Amino acid sequence: MEKRPVSRTFRDPATGSRTSNIRAARALGGAGPAGDPAAVGQGIMIMRIGFIGLGQMGHAMATNLVEAGHEVTVWNRSPDKADALVERGATRAATPAEAAQGDVVMTMLADDAALEAVVYGNDGILGAPAVHVSHSTISVALAERLTADQNEAGGYVAAPVFGRPPAAAAAMLFVVAAGRDDLIARCEPALDAISQRVFRVGEMPSAANLVKLSGNFMIMAAVEAMAEAMTLAEKGGVEPALLLEVLTGTLFNAPVYKTYGEMLVEQRFTPAGFAAPLGLKDMNLVDTVAGRLRTPMPLLGVVRDHLRAAIAQEGEDVDWSAVGAAVRRNAGL
Repeated sequence: MEKRPVSRTFRDPATGSRTSNIRAARALGGAGPAGDPAAVGQGIMIMRIGFIGLGQMGHAMATNLVEAGHEVTVWNRSPDKADALVERGATRAATPAEAAQGDVVMTMLADDAALEAVVYGNDGILGAPAVHVSHSTISVALAERLTADQNEAGGYVAAPVFGRPPAAAAAMLFVVAAGRDDLIARCEPALDAISQRVFRVGEMPSAANLVKLSGNFMIMAAVEAMAEAMTLAEKGGVEPALLLEVLTGTLFNAPVYKTYGEMLVEQRFTPAGFAAPLGLKDMNLVDTVAGRLRTPMPLLGVVRDHLRAAIAQEGEDVDWSAVGAAVRRNAGL
């Protein structure tokens, strides 16, 4: 990697919005942004980054990498999803392997099968020189396999993220990273461009996936609890919106309760920020690792059944918070 001045994202202390020093400098005719005097002219690593998987999350993340000044090469199974990124300055790769010839290749794919196809399939990234940074929510077992198989090439870092599409678009994701310290350090400029914070959870990449699965289970448990409480309140004559106001104004003043609580109150399950079938996939992954580690998780069974019911009753395209619809239906609402 060559070292030269490159964009670095920062947060405006007044508005909370994120931008980059290069964009701010252009807007101000060359001056640095207020509150960030060192932004312009600071020499940090510009990276050659491949990005594979341009769904809602991946497209937003790749866009922020381009906006931050990195040299980004993109690949997606449906090539047209790369068009807007190419217009912004990204390069279109013909194969996954072509996208993995730089410093880092980042993957954001739906499930184990999709990631396995990109790594092990024809023209896959296995053996490529780039460090593979996997943002996908995958099984612990696949993370272990990728660690073993990619150790001899560029190396492997697990870096799943917490945050819905609006957070991805605003470069406000939380990244949970695990892998060798030197590999994570090498990837820091890329991770900084997509996130508000990076948590390091050890040198075993699969630890990051276990943290992500645990977190997704807790999100679903919170949604389930809110849905049940709102249904109880509604049947007793208390408006769900009023219940939510009380709860988030007292003991439950956390983003997960505010974000999903509003969705439950409004019954706003489409368009899906995170589709229910993907949520069910994640809960199945939790169940698999729970069985492997001999860990009873009785609440997991309830959440998983309500996800299945939501998909059967509401369709494949609803958000995973549609478990609320299943809870209400079971109560006769």
